[in-house]
This record gives sequence, C-alpha cells and structure tokens, in this order.
Amino acid sequence: MSVFDLTGKVALIAGASRGIGEMTAKLLAQQGATVIATSRKIEDCERVAAEIREAGGKARAMTLHLGELSHHDDVLSSIRAEEGRLDILVNNGATNPYFGPSADTPESAWDKTFDVNLKGPFFLTSKAIPFMKEGGGGAVVNVASINGIRPGFFQGAYSITKAAVISMTHVMAQEYGADGIRVNALCPGLTDTKLAAGLMSDPEQLKEMMKRNFSIARVAQPEEMASAILYLCSDEAAYVTGQSIVVDGGFASRGAL
Repeated sequence: MSVFDLTGKVALIAGASRGIGEMTAKLLAQQGATVIATSRKIEDCERVAAEIREAGGKARAMTLHLGELSHHDDVLSSIRAEEGRLDILVNNGATNPYFGPSADTPESAWDKTFDVNLKGPFFLTSKAIPFMKEGGGGAVVNVASINGIRPGFFQGAYSITKAAVISMTHVMAQEYGADGIRVNALCPGLTDTKLAAGLMSDPEQLKEMMKRNFSIARVAQPEEMASAILYLCSDEAAYVTGQSIVVDGGFASRGAL
C-alpha cells in the first residue's frame, strides 16, 4: 500500500484543465482518489478525466468558473448526489490579466483578479467545509504563489491576491482544525504553466534570472507541484495545517525577479 494512499477519498480540483491542476488530478487519481476535475473549460477537463479513466482511475469533469459563485453550488450539489462525500479540495484556479505598474491597474483587471484568485476560493471553501464536516473532516490545499511572500515585479494585484490566499489559509486552518479539516497553502515558484509563459518568453533573460535568483537553476514542472499537493492531501500530513509550503527552487531565500 502506498504511503500516500487516497483510496475511498473524493477530491474536487478547481482549475484542473492544464498545468498544476491537471497533474494534481492525475496524481491523486493514481493514488486511488475519485477526482472531480473542474475548470471553466469543460472540454479540457473532459480530456483530463478521460485520460484518468483510461489509466484505470476514477474521474469525471464539471464546469466550474471560480469567479461565478453559482457554479460552486452546482458542483457541490452534484458531488453530494453522485459521490456522497467530499474529502479533498484543491483551489488551483488563478488569473493574472494585467502586467504593469500597480498604479495603472485597470479596475476591470483588479476585479477579475480578485474574483478568481481570492473570492472564488474563499467561498468555494466556505461551502465545502460543512460537506467535509459531515464526513468527519478533510483537507484543503490553496495554490497560492511565491508572489504572495515576495511580490512579483509588475504583478501587483496578482501578488496581493496570493498574499491574501495565504492569510485565508491561516484563518480557516485555525477555525476548522477542531472539525478535522486541515487547510494548507502551496506557494509555487516559477513553474512551466500558461500563467507563467510571459516570464519565460525570453530564453536568455530567463537563463540569467535563474542563475542570479535560484539555487536550483531551472523552471519547475507542474508534476513537482502536484507531488507537494499530494502530500498535503494525504494522511502523511495529518499534523500539518495552517502552513504555506514553498516549492520555489530556493528563490525566496536569494532575491527577487
């Protein structure tokens, strides 16, 4: 039996259509969890769920736009009807529509960033907690960012939301630990995802940045973040809550982008 065995667990992954979310959905399913893969693009989640089933796992796909609170109710009602329980919630969806000086941030970009990165995870978690209580507890992992600890240059609104996600993690861990619900955050460094594509568009600049700021001078792969999420979801982390696990190749200890 794997030390990270999740057999019998039901996991809801928000933002599972690609990148960290996709790798997390596949890894949790490999460990025996029934996975509900969600994002605003149902076609991509259908592909992820189909690939999980083809590999022998259990998964289905649903539409979930984190910024649309009505979607939260639809997804949780469906899980209650189909699976009957919820053990794991991974809040992975994020957006960063504006890159530039903070003082020039358009209100529309600010609202979208906060709706998807903070408001959505807060209310989805709030609605999931009573469901988890019914099953005796659960594990929530909020995918924050190293930017929530050390703000990214020209990524003001995004960095602010990720700092708030870390604070939200602390708050909910404190309030719901007595109910058997653990809440932790993952703070990825620079990872090979669509969200980070802009930072990796200039290979020479990227190489120099890595040499200057990273102890492990390479870009992380999504599956490396998924492994950390698996740990936080599993019983191996039974005494871990309210923590922000930094997986950044040593960036936070060396400098800033």
